[in-house]
Amino acid sequence: MKRPGRLRPKNPDLAPPGLPTSQPRRTRPDVLELKNAAPEVVMARCRSPRYWPVWAFDFWLRGTAALPWRTAIKLHEALGRIAGALSGRRRRIVRRNLELCFPELAPRERDAIMVRHFASVGAFLAEIAFGWHEPAERRAHRFHVEGIEHVQAALAKGKGVLLYTGHFTTIEICAPMLKPLVPLYAFMFRGRRNPLLNALQKRGRADYAHVSVENDSVRDMLALLAQNAVVWYAPDQARVDSGELVPFFSQPAMTSTAPSRLARLSGATILPLFFCRRADDSGYVLRFHAPLPDLPSDDAIADTARLTAVLEGFIRECPEQYFWTHRKFKDRPGEADAYRE
Repeated sequence: MKRPGRLRPKNPDLAPPGLPTSQPRRTRPDVLELKNAAPEVVMARCRSPRYWPVWAFDFWLRGTAALPWRTAIKLHEALGRIAGALSGRRRRIVRRNLELCFPELAPRERDAIMVRHFASVGAFLAEIAFGWHEPAERRAHRFHVEGIEHVQAALAKGKGVLLYTGHFTTIEICAPMLKPLVPLYAFMFRGRRNPLLNALQKRGRADYAHVSVENDSVRDMLALLAQNAVVWYAPDQARVDSGELVPFFSQPAMTSTAPSRLARLSGATILPLFFCRRADDSGYVLRFHAPLPDLPSDDAIADTARLTAVLEGFIRECPEQYFWTHRKFKDRPGEADAYRE
């Protein structure tokens, strides 16, 4: 595949070339004020009827967190299957992604993955409930950690660690479990447009990590790596202005090259991280992998292709747990719209 010229960030002064940059959105001043306020302030002010659905969602999460863990997972898997069956638009996106990524599978096999995927998305909501409303130590026994020696070896170099991973449905329950494993842990996040939902997310994730940083704050990431932090980074949902066309399951997709460039700037070690819910719903696996040799190199696109191949291997281990509802193959310069009916 011919490499396109690198897309320039719209705000090049905010970050070194090739790194993601945030774009200012036209946000109402009152909404912007709420977004930057403390969660308690936002929750006190967001009482009008337009916020009632979000309050209902919070009430649902609190009720779910009071259930036995296995009961909550099974219940939400069933609800996820029902919601998937009722959502034609979501099914079309998931089916198209699976067609592009697993052309070797028969349609019935891909449909089976899709059904399990919506069940996993349902379980994701239960895992949000436990992640936001249950102390992490109460669920620590459900996690099996492998390869922690790779993290320790990387930290010994004193340049920080970038945990390269992807958007799997177990992210909300697995991400907080890294905090007790390392001296300084940073979790990257994306803010929500709805100020109340953003506040609830901020409050729920308050104990996820020692530091939480917005995923487009390059200066903060570099500062944390300089402090030898371990940074959770899942760049597989890149914006069109901060990525390159790189093969993803042999299909060109806009992919962030930031991990390679951040590692080159900071000297940090990139460690691939796999995490999943076990097939029998008995718990979770967190697996740290050894760093890829000769990475980063002088070719950020080649580095990104190698890292993407690692992510593909993770997805093949539990394809139903990857977020296929994301339109990974949209906005591809020079390529047709993969989701056009």
